[in-house]
Amino acid sequence: MTWRATVLTLFPDMFPGPLGFSLAGRGLATGLWSLEARDIRDAATDRHRSVDDTPAGGGPGMVLRADVLARAIDAVPDLEGRPRLVMSPRGRPLTQARVAELAAGPGPLIVCGRFEGIDQRVIDARQLEEVSIGDYVLSGGEIAALTLIDACVRLLPGVMGKLESSTDESFSAGLLEYPQYTRPQLFEGLPIPEILLSGDHAKVAAWRRAEAEQLTQTRRPDLLAASRHPVCQKPPKNATDG
Repeated sequence: MTWRATVLTLFPDMFPGPLGFSLAGRGLATGLWSLEARDIRDAATDRHRSVDDTPAGGGPGMVLRADVLARAIDAVPDLEGRPRLVMSPRGRPLTQARVAELAAGPGPLIVCGRFEGIDQRVIDARQLEEVSIGDYVLSGGEIAALTLIDACVRLLPGVMGKLESSTDESFSAGLLEYPQYTRPQLFEGLPIPEILLSGDHAKVAAWRRAEAEQLTQTRRPDLLAASRHPVCQKPPKNATDG
């Protein structure tokens, strides 16, 4: 079955956006995956197509109504067994491991909030998994949804071309990726490290491993601390994609 993403949004014209270009766009055009953006306002019942109201208890902004969003979710066909996500800065951080799980499944329903948020009752009643792409706040969930979909789509068979292209990327083995180089051999007086031109694959793998460990220790020591298994002790496979 084709992996598919269904997005509930107030701005369906934002999709596919950047997902319509490059490898993701080619995969979308050739049917390797599918995308449907559904307008939440289609579930409104009044002539103004109202979807929000003032926060209970007072406060600024508006909140997406539970009844309208519930109808929008319930109108999605073949939803059984698919992950139900809502993009939210208070959600669990999106990780490469979670991305891989989502990419291996049938594809998620993704709810994009706006305004001050979403009525908690629909999150609970429809068992929406809150997902965050970082410790910051966006104007809405659409950009976050595009990010999540892109991360999943590039792992789908046939999208990236070579299956090994993702094996050495950042986070794939609990480490940040090692530095990459290509021609010209000399750039503004800076050469490519000689070890990469040696033709000795074992030495290249050891160098890349050491560089990845150093970068991770310097920039993301939390990744090393969170790693329970020293999968990093295995030399990485050769890869060409960053």
